[in-house]
Amino acid sequence: MRRILAILLLCSTHSLAQQPVLRFSVAESWSMPLIRIEHQQPVEGILFDLMQVAAREAGVRAEYHLMARLRLQQALEDGDIDVRCYVATHWLIERPGNYVWSVPLIQQRDLLVSRSADLAPINPEQLPAQAIGTVLGYRYPTLDPLFSQGRLRREDSRNQQLALQKLEAGRYRYAVSNQLSLHWFNRQLPAAQRLRAQSVLEEQSLGCMVRNDPTLPTQALLRALVRIKQSGEVERIVQRYTSQDAAGQIVSGSTH
Repeated sequence: MRRILAILLLCSTHSLAQQPVLRFSVAESWSMPLIRIEHQQPVEGILFDLMQVAAREAGVRAEYHLMARLRLQQALEDGDIDVRCYVATHWLIERPGNYVWSVPLIQQRDLLVSRSADLAPINPEQLPAQAIGTVLGYRYPTLDPLFSQGRLRREDSRNQQLALQKLEAGRYRYAVSNQLSLHWFNRQLPAAQRLRAQSVLEEQSLGCMVRNDPTLPTQALLRALVRIKQSGEVERIVQRYTSQDAAGQIVSGSTH
């Protein structure tokens, strides 16, 4: 019996070794519910589950490379990674020609967030000069002109969770957060203390970009992403990490 088990284990190990490897980038700026990192490797979260399912569906082995967000562009250009997920075309300063885009996978809303529920929904252009909580390396198309003009100034944090923690601690009156992260952050707070979304800054569809190399199973992964999107698996993954309460909902009358 032990011999049979040893043979099965050997076959399984050999099969895994024969699988093509795709190098997925993981941005250090991501936090839950997108991803949780332990010992430099992702262990859970929406994006981890998505990449794991996609790799399994495509018959490849995922290899995760943790790197600073500002390093991602150069890594793409140098061919140091094969797949970058949770990205939009307009986020890239230059679009590498040797990558193919997947179907849109996740809809993201970027929100202007405050501590007080008493603040009325506000247009960012109406804000007086002040610091806004932001994430290092993130671009904010709605706010960038105001930052450039000096009407508002960025106060960068290493990741989204830290930006929200500083807002909760009163370091500034407003911060920018994606809706998923806001929901996750608010789950730990009593209803009266939850951070509030005051306006929608951006709404965009995010997908993956896959290196177009004849030695890689590029099309297999792209087809796998189509299948898991069409099957509703992406929505089920998001649902596993999304609370059912009203934490972080957009207040009525918010701008878009």
